[in-house]
Amino acid sequence: MDIYFPSGFPMCRGITRLSNNCLERAKRLKACVGGFLQRQDLSSLCKYRKPRLTLEECLMWKESFEKLLSSKHGLYAFKAFLVSEFSEENIAFYLACEDYKSTKSATKMPSKAKRIYEEFIGNEATREVNIDYETRDITQANLKSPTASCFDMAQYRIYILMEKDCYPRFLRSNEYRNLVNQLTMKSAKARSKKAIAARPPCEEDEPK
Repeated sequence: MDIYFPSGFPMCRGITRLSNNCLERAKRLKACVGGFLQRQDLSSLCKYRKPRLTLEECLMWKESFEKLLSSKHGLYAFKAFLVSEFSEENIAFYLACEDYKSTKSATKMPSKAKRIYEEFIGNEATREVNIDYETRDITQANLKSPTASCFDMAQYRIYILMEKDCYPRFLRSNEYRNLVNQLTMKSAKARSKKAIAARPPCEEDEPK
């Protein structure tokens, strides 16, 4: 039976690896979390990013995990949430696999596959993702003759992990709820302004 550990807390395999990996991870997370804390309300999605996020798009994220990831704003918000949970390696690995599958040059595949494996799966991975040993072994074997599908099993495992675990927590998070509330108020104000603008001007009382 496969043993799963909490996402973001990979099992270390030695004191040396523990010290090196954890120090590297701590530095990277400090930088990421610092940026997240400055925008934890995700207000930049409403004010600074173009095209600006709408309430309809934000509510659409509740329909499915796939719709969340297919939205540029949704992906941005989800990545920020994972940073706050110290599990941003999951979405980073998923996106790296998507980029790898779009590689057109077969000669570039071996080097790209090696970089992804060493960063997210290998014994010395600095951003190790939470996959079972069977998937790890199959992926390692696939790297002997890299193809566009060599990470498919590992990517699927991480996708399911995010869909079943991280995605529901994202929808329940204060950050997402605050974003919905902010966009709801903004939408209500916009509708009110339109209604006022469309209202016919009041006729002034004729002088007696």
